[in-house]
Amino acid sequence: MRNLLFACIALMLAACGQNEESGTTEPQYSTQKPEVDREYVFAIHPLHNPTRLFEIYAPLIDYLNRHISGAVFRLEASRNYEAFENKLYRRELAFALPNPYQTFKALGHGYHVIAKMGDDYKFTGIILIRRDSGIEKITDLKGKKVSYPAATALAATMMPQYYLQTHGLDVNHDIENLYVGSQESSIMNVYLGDVAAGATWPLPWEAFQHEHLDQAKELEVKWETEPLLNNSVVARDDLPEPLVRQVAQLLDTLHTTEEGKAILARMPLSRFELADDRRYRLIDDFLSRFSQAVRPLPGRQQ
Repeated sequence: MRNLLFACIALMLAACGQNEESGTTEPQYSTQKPEVDREYVFAIHPLHNPTRLFEIYAPLIDYLNRHISGAVFRLEASRNYEAFENKLYRRELAFALPNPYQTFKALGHGYHVIAKMGDDYKFTGIILIRRDSGIEKITDLKGKKVSYPAATALAATMMPQYYLQTHGLDVNHDIENLYVGSQESSIMNVYLGDVAAGATWPLPWEAFQHEHLDQAKELEVKWETEPLLNNSVVARDDLPEPLVRQVAQLLDTLHTTEEGKAILARMPLSRFELADDRRYRLIDDFLSRFSQAVRPLPGRQQ
């Protein structure tokens, strides 16, 4: 019995030790890790506070994730303009949606424009006042406070400041300029009476009217600037070209599907469109006029 048991064990060991030459194979275990989709950060400049921004733009990032294989896109918000710009200019972002001023500067940090938001007619600066403020003309703002989201917000700060400067005010001496951190905060400062006027641009104002109807009724758009190019979409220059093309194409065709139209309606925007660096080099003309008439801009020679 003991001899039979030893014989069985010997046969089993022999079977386990067979190799390919005997017609059987041993289990093979790869030392390589399975491929993992690469993550790409897609950051939106502070059009809204972070919570609101995620509500609006998360569906767009989900859309890209569903339609592009081999990549995972992660939406990133920033607490303020400075934080966003630091990440952009340090090349920490793969894709970004900056304003035209930030776009122009990003071209010098190895980014390229691949698309832009449409509806350029909406890219204007607007200046809000309370309906009961008694303010009728621009010079009525002398000696008063005016709020803006941030010093580098183009539509919501630079364009309104240029408008005020060229319509009777010395922006640097006649008024007190308050940079309050967000579009919503600039609007609320007007509603609360903390400032005589507040600057923003149409998209946040439309959202405020929709979400805070009663408060919005107490405000009015008193002045509006001429439009400029809308915000761009940029890609870092070391990204795979096929991936960049896919992102640009999906954005350009977003308005052609019902799902895409629903995503755009949240912004609200009619469409994205293809664009390139040349479109945004045209913004240099306004930046030059602004820096000469209002205040110097970082990195620009006067």
